[in-house]
Amino acid sequence: MDQQLINEIDIMPMKPEDYDDVRALWMTIRGFGIRALDDSREDIERFIQRNPTTSVVAKAGNRIVGTILCGSDGRQGALYHVCVAKEYRRRGIGTHMVGFCMHQLKAMGINKVALIAFTANDAGNAFWKQIGWNKRSDVNYYDFVLNDKNITRFIGEDNEDS
Repeated sequence: MDQQLINEIDIMPMKPEDYDDVRALWMTIRGFGIRALDDSREDIERFIQRNPTTSVVAKAGNRIVGTILCGSDGRQGALYHVCVAKEYRRRGIGTHMVGFCMHQLKAMGINKVALIAFTANDAGNAFWKQIGWNKRSDVNYYDFVLNDKNITRFIGEDNEDS
């Protein structure tokens, strides 16, 4: 962990007014999946209102360089859209943000946290393994789409230079 860099990074709860900067960061992350509806301003604001202390941003000065959407249904916590700007990676920021989220969830009485990482996300999967998360082989993940307009677009698909 780069302690000097961590001292220069502010980790704080995400606020609705962070949306434009958070989305701008998401759009720089190659392979990142953005959903048409779930990742809209309105849906992210609703998520933050439901989970006002658990989602996080990492700021270097006024620039958002990392984000995690984190929430709970009262039984289990979940992490979504965990990312750090490319030039800030491998310096402990992601680990620090995850720790922030875990602390908030534990304070709420949550005992288990889950996340989904795309199998093609080599960097993300290596990160989760490195910080001690367990890949489960005993469950199948299913989802059911309630709104066909909520299409996922992967950043960098349209433009190889992204």
